[in-house]
Amino acid sequence: MTLRLIGAGLPRTGTTSLRRALGLLLDAPVYHMSEALAHPEHAPTWVAAIRGEPPAWEEFLAGYAAGVDTPFSTCWRDLAAAYPQAPVLLSRRESPQVWLRSMEPTVLARTRDTLAGGEKTDPLVALFGSIFTGVLTDLDDPAEMMADYERHLARVRAEIAPERLVEWQPGEGWEPLCRALDVPLPDEPFPHENSTADYLLRAEARRRAATARREQGPSTRPTLPRSI
Repeated sequence: MTLRLIGAGLPRTGTTSLRRALGLLLDAPVYHMSEALAHPEHAPTWVAAIRGEPPAWEEFLAGYAAGVDTPFSTCWRDLAAAYPQAPVLLSRRESPQVWLRSMEPTVLARTRDTLAGGEKTDPLVALFGSIFTGVLTDLDDPAEMMADYERHLARVRAEIAPERLVEWQPGEGWEPLCRALDVPLPDEPFPHENSTADYLLRAEARRRAATARREQGPSTRPTLPRSI
């Protein structure tokens, strides 16, 4: 299996819904941050790729038909070169302000917590420390974050040929994806997954579980969440 679509959109641009939608359209797995979290053995490969030492993508991504979200989108440029026939999907929100409001209590909070509390030897801590390299310069500066978001969109638009680029926002549904992939429109509603409210509910459940483990005393190292 070869990649049929490359997601260049940043987290909190509908990427979890896109993972589900593309999986239905392509009838195959779609890489997403949840895959990296479920497979910590992938982390060193992503960290190396982000540092400019990409793997043999066909081997590493064997079995996946597409990829969205970070760390996949952090490597969009190299992946676009490796798969020149695949459309590049630039998912985005209606404004930088809307995107940042979604990022702050979810992905950014989880990233800070992981970097502050994780073990340095944990490969996923290294991954969280690398996933925004070259994309977001200061996670604690809202103005810089929004400027970085705009710069990311501009870079993808400048480097990907218009006929290859697919821009998509949550709410636009199936049609742009089906047109890019040359597949029929499904006869079912577009999936809507991982809202900010859903994310925060899971985060609270993780905090309660972590508190319970601490109260019970030392045990095995807790597993990081399957979705950032």
